Amino acid sequence: MNDTSAAVSEMITVEYTEHVAVVTMVHRPYNLSGPDLYRSLLDAFETAMKAGSRAILLKSGLRHFCAGADVSLWDERIANQGKARIDPVEVLRGFENLPIPIVAAVHGACLGGGLELALACDFIVAAASAKLGSVEVALGIHPLLGGIQRHVQRMGAVRAKEMAMLGHRYDAATLERWGLINRVVPDEQLDAVAFTIAKELAHGPTVAHAATKKLVAIAVNQGVETADLAMAEIQKPIWASADLRRGLDSFRANGPGLTVFEGE
Repeated sequence: MNDTSAAVSEMITVEYTEHVAVVTMVHRPYNLSGPDLYRSLLDAFETAMKAGSRAILLKSGLRHFCAGADVSLWDERIANQGKARIDPVEVLRGFENLPIPIVAAVHGACLGGGLELALACDFIVAAASAKLGSVEVALGIHPLLGGIQRHVQRMGAVRAKEMAMLGHRYDAATLERWGLINRVVPDEQLDAVAFTIAKELAHGPTVAHAATKKLVAIAVNQGVETADLAMAEIQKPIWASADLRRGLDSFRANGPGLTVFEGE
């Protein structure tokens, strides 16, 4: 998929270019997260993959990446003892089980549910001026979309408790240092750097990337020993892939780093 095209909904737009699906949130005024936005994203991801995209870039077309959850829906959740219109696990698995990488490009405020959306992605690139935080405690609640668990995975229990219990906002450089996000870049470079990373992933061996996502998920959720035992089965599609043959042929003919992968 090399031609640029676009699809538009009320909450997101999607552009396809260089095997990357650029999914832009435009849910005014602040991309507040909730079941409708989650469903739009999951549908867009699935459509993009079926259309031949080999990586996804998730970004915002508004002032903020996502300023938090749509709390207007919480009275309903209180009445339903916390049950949401869409299962949080379905959302998280939709990101995690997608067999292509997802890169989040974060600017402005990335708070509460917005931070959890970013954490569900495989890579987070943040603008230097971005402010991120798990601020739910100010409303008498805590992160509801897997944020606490992912804080623990990336930073450890001490930082996870700090973020969830104090509810502070942090600069991107601090969270990069703590290991919560991948990279901080100057504001004016965010779009270019995030797209470059997504494009590099899209031009890589897609079958191998899918296996990497699976093994990482098993390792963090079930432990390294379980991942070791699952490794051979998960790697089988790599051995049958055309890209492995392309990689070997290119290496033998031209040396490392020159393979043109086709994603199959």
